[in-house]
Amino acid sequence: MAVDKRLVGLVGGVALIAVAGFGVRSVVASGGDDNEVAIAGDALDKASAAALAHTGEGRVSDTEVGDEESLYEVEVTLDDGSQVDVQLDENFNVVGEEADHANEDESTESGENE
Repeated sequence: MAVDKRLVGLVGGVALIAVAGFGVRSVVASGGDDNEVAIAGDALDKASAAALAHTGEGRVSDTEVGDEESLYEVEVTLDDGSQVDVQLDENFNVVGEEADHANEDESTESGENE
């Protein structure tokens, strides 16, 4: 009977480790923000195409469904390294754009040091 208790404890411990490992992997994969869900499938293709057509250059570096400003948000890294968040509605029409001001601050600071 003592073996049965050890076996139950071992199985329970393994299950606990598996659940904890899955939770850590899920947080890392989502960037640690439980509220962000990446665009996937056909919607990703359409949103990426719309955002890149709007910016005229760059590459898609991040996406989000259910953003606070719109249904879809596509972050585009432009050829000069700056980033733009393109906001899209449910029909993949551009409804807004926001430049990443952190990169602009860094480029201004580096220009002052030269």
